[in-house]
Order: sequence, then structure tokens, then C-alpha cells
Amino acid sequence: MEKPRSRWRVALMALGWLLIAVSPLVGVIPGPGGIFVFAAGAVLLIRNSGWAKRRYVMLKRRWPKIGRACDKAMRRRKWTTETN
Repeated sequence: MEKPRSRWRVALMALGWLLIAVSPLVGVIPGPGGIFVFAAGAVLLIRNSGWAKRRYVMLKRRWPKIGRACDKAMRRRKWTTETN
């Protein structure tokens, strides 16, 4: 039997994918709304999906400055402990 926690995690991943899919539609509206919707979906995916975490780590290794900016935006502790 599936644990309730894993169902919750799958639901959050589905919500993350939904937000990413909707972000181009919100991006048509004047203002930067699509960026924030995409970022919220990406955060949900990175926190709940092993696949997304691995892809994020690959991005951070290839482009460290972008990775630090993403960590800061997601309020992850890693960006505060790094020395510039």
C-alpha cells in the first residue's frame, strides 16, 4: 500500500508540472507573472523529484553563477555558506 506522504509528493510534483505548463499563458499577461509561476513550479519539482534535483545539480555545475542565483531565489541555505 502506498504511503500518504508519497501521494502528497506526487501531488506536489504534478502541481509543479502544471505551474510550468501554465507559465507561458500567464506570461502573455503584461508584467513578469510568468516568471514567478515558472519559478514556483520549478521549486516544487526540485524539492520533490529526484530527477529534477539531479538536473538542477548538473545546471549548477555547468553554470555556477546561475546556480547561486537560483539557490538565493529559492532561499536555500547553500548560497549563504559559499564564499564568493
